[in-house]
Amino acid sequence: MLMRFYRVVYKFILSRRYRVTITGLHLINKSGGSLILPNHQSHVDPQIIAVEIVKYAEVVPVVNEKFFRIPIVKYFLRKWGAIPVSNFQSGNRDPNVLKNILSKVVVELKKGKTVIIYPSGHLQETGLEKINNKQGAYKIVSDLPKETSVIGLRIGGLWGSSFSRAWNGKHPDFLRTLLKGIFYFFANFVFFCPKRAVTLDFVDITEEAKKQVSKNE
Repeated sequence: MLMRFYRVVYKFILSRRYRVTITGLHLINKSGGSLILPNHQSHVDPQIIAVEIVKYAEVVPVVNEKFFRIPIVKYFLRKWGAIPVSNFQSGNRDPNVLKNILSKVVVELKKGKTVIIYPSGHLQETGLEKINNKQGAYKIVSDLPKETSVIGLRIGGLWGSSFSRAWNGKHPDFLRTLLKGIFYFFANFVFFCPKRAVTLDFVDITEEAKKQVSKNE
């Protein structure tokens, strides 16, 4: 009940800064679990996705473990049931990481939940996201429980955000950028924040994903 309240409040906060247009939302209501594979323009897109679809499905995100070290963020991630994944960019090379993620993801999918995992594993480095040799999503798709749907999610409008790499090509500091965003939120008296147009386009790619797996088996 408390988490539901937090989500409603946070959705209101995000709605003051982002004007979100969604297509294909009916795909989230399908019976059985769903695996959502989005592109990753900025640190804020997982937050927008979650608050927009939470009333249609029970969402479980796969999240970089570094976010579990941020005190307040860690609290909400654990309450949310997020699945931590080793931070490869910091040198943590867990040889069993894919096996561990796969087992946890499959458990949640069998429960009929919606799992979000980013195939690229990192923020876009340019305006066009490239997914090179990322095996995590491939391995998960190859072992999907029956009746699980695979949904591609095209996110637009967040490249250029302060939460993205567009400003200087560097990975933005999440906590510092978040605190700066909170400051501007109140500096604009909540209701006068300039809004960024964001699009979420959900597409059923189940058959295409399974065909790609079959070709490479």
